This record gives sequence, C-alpha cells and structure tokens, in this order.
Amino acid sequence: MRKQSIITINAGSSSIKFSVYPVDDSQLARHPSLSGQIDGIGASNAKLVAKNQAGERIADDALPSGIQHAAAFDVLLSCLEKTPEPDGDQREIAAVGHRVVHGGDLYSQPILLDAPTITALEQFINLAPLHQPHNLNGIKSLSARLPNVPQIACFDTAFHRTLPRLEQLYAIPRALSDEGVKRYGFHGLSYEYIARVLPEYTRKANSRVIVAHLGNGSSLSGMINRQSRTTSLGFTAIEGLMMGTRTGSLDPGVILYLMQNKGMDAKALEKLLYKESGLLGVSGISQDMRTLLASDKPEAEEAVALFCHRIVLEIGRAAASIGGLDALVFTGGIGENAAEVRRRVCSALSWIGLDFDSAANDTRGTSRISTENSRVDALVIPTDEEWMIAQHAHDLLPR
Repeated sequence: MRKQSIITINAGSSSIKFSVYPVDDSQLARHPSLSGQIDGIGASNAKLVAKNQAGERIADDALPSGIQHAAAFDVLLSCLEKTPEPDGDQREIAAVGHRVVHGGDLYSQPILLDAPTITALEQFINLAPLHQPHNLNGIKSLSARLPNVPQIACFDTAFHRTLPRLEQLYAIPRALSDEGVKRYGFHGLSYEYIARVLPEYTRKANSRVIVAHLGNGSSLSGMINRQSRTTSLGFTAIEGLMMGTRTGSLDPGVILYLMQNKGMDAKALEKLLYKESGLLGVSGISQDMRTLLASDKPEAEEAVALFCHRIVLEIGRAAASIGGLDALVFTGGIGENAAEVRRRVCSALSWIGLDFDSAANDTRGTSRISTENSRVDALVIPTDEEWMIAQHAHDLLPR
C-alpha cells in the first residue's frame, strides 16, 4: 500500500532540515514518522542524518565533499524513497511545505506556490539576504524534481501582520518607511504554534500574553487574543534580544563608529552583527547556553547574566505595549531546556505579579512554573514549527 505524507523543508545556506508527516484518513499525524537534516552543504564534512518516530537513528551517511544543494535534494528524495513508513507502507508525497523567512506585507497567510508567486517572493531577497535566497532555492529544486506535487510556502513574518502601525514604524523619513524599511518580526511559525495550543495550558490564553522564543535566535512576541501586537525582532533578525551570535538591539552610532574608525565595510559589519556577537562575543567561549552555564569563567557568567537581563528589559517593554501581563511563555531550545535562564528571568519579574515556583521549574517536563497564587501564569511550552508548516500544507491541499 501507499500512504500519503507531507514533507516539511527548511533550507538554509549550508543545511536542509526535513520532516515527514503521514496522513491517515485525511488526518495529519501529530508527530513525524521520519525527520533529519543534511549538514555541511558545500563543505568537506557533509552528512545526512535521519531518525524515525522513536528517535532512533536510521541514517548517518557521509556525503560527497563539496556537495551542493541540488545534489543534496537528490540525496534527500532518495532517502525518502528508500525509507518506508513504520507500518511498511510506501510513501507518496502529497505536498511539500517550505519555511520561507520573509513574506513582506504581501503575504499574511501560507500560499500554494506557482511560478508567478515564486517570482513575487524574490522581491524580498533584499529584506532577508541571509535566508530568503536559500528558502527559494529549496522551493525551485523540489518544484523541478516533484512537478506534480503541491508546494506550499509558510512565512515567518506572517503571524506579525496584525502588528499595529506604530509597532511597525521606525523614526526615519517616511519615504524609506513607504519603501518597506519597517518592523516585520520573525519566528512567526513558532509563535503561531504557541498561540494555537495556548488554551490547553492556561485560561488566560486570550489575555495579555508574552511568549519568549529563546534559542540561538531569540525574540519575544506580545499577544492579545492570541494575535501579535508587539515583537522584539524588526526589519531584520538582529533587533531586540541578545542571541547566540547576534547582537540584538545596538546603538546605530556603534555602526558609524566601526565604519569611520575601524574601517569596517558592509561585509565585515554583517559578520560582526550576525556571527561574532551575542553569547559568543561576550563570553569569548561559546554560543551554546549549555556550555556557558557549565563554565566557571567570569566571562561566561557575564554573558548569561546579560542575556537574561536583556530578556527582562524586553518583557517590560512588551508589557507596556500590550497594557500589562497575564501569562509568560518560554519556548525554543533555551526557553524549554535552560531552567537557570527561566529562574533568573522569572525572579526578576516579581514586581509584575509573577510568583515563581522553583521546584516546578527544576522538574523536567513541567509546563507551569508559577505558583497557584501567582497573578501571572509562567509556562514552558515546547514549540513545533515543523508541524505548523505541515498543518498549513495539509490545509492547502487541493481537495
């Protein structure tokens, strides 16, 4: 027998992440039957790793040195073809859902792709030059290899199209704003998933909620009625919180100083802002929060302290924007796993009515980390961007 499945793709500059979600009786599975990634594209250490639903590694294959994206997609499709579903059924790809970073003001919902819409998405390359080209190359590659399979784009900016106008504007000449230089927000697929499942965790789901998506890339979203009303990321994925290797918000005068006094050009600044700063830059040790929390070096402690301090400050700004705070959600790799980060952030928010439950916070798998007496609910909710993409693709399948 053949079983329909939906494939999700997140194509980056040197990696392709994928998941496979079976469809049974028109119902999308809640968990992938197969997931993995191809890393090291263009390098000498490229490899494919894939795991089954139980988390068991079923592929760990070295790939040819210098392999490019086109050949990597061939490897991926071959892996999918050779790996049946757990029940032995052969896999039939019903649709492919692609993560696309930028949809601009044009797209506030996922879309079924065709040649004109793919061309339309190219206009946003200048707004997300580190991500958009690779997202689009993934779409083009699979569209060519699977010409009869629907391809769906899901946007990281779409969830934030409900931002009020004042949250979108920078204090720059109006002509630049009209050209598209404004705040868009990102991590929207993660926030959309949290908004979707939030009523399962708190009765305050439709009140004033701040979600902290904390990972190598970090941001906050302030929601009312589970719609985005403020966010920390803006025109690019640098603004706001300190991140793994990104600065977060930075005085623009620092950029002028570096240009005028250090002779840095656009390429050097891009490398500094995106790759050499954040936890890595401050600590001089690592961008990995686990490594920093385990270190006894003062530079590691300062990096962690600054990371948490910036989160607290940004929560205050977001709470002011949405008129208060009724629930705080931690998600993302750091948000879900770093109890110490949650402890530091929540302990600094007692003034807003958050009564922190330290024992619950230290118990892995616990979703509520505030006491029964807390005015503000503090929650830990695992995000699932891949399932959100798969669900959108399933919803857009031609019936």
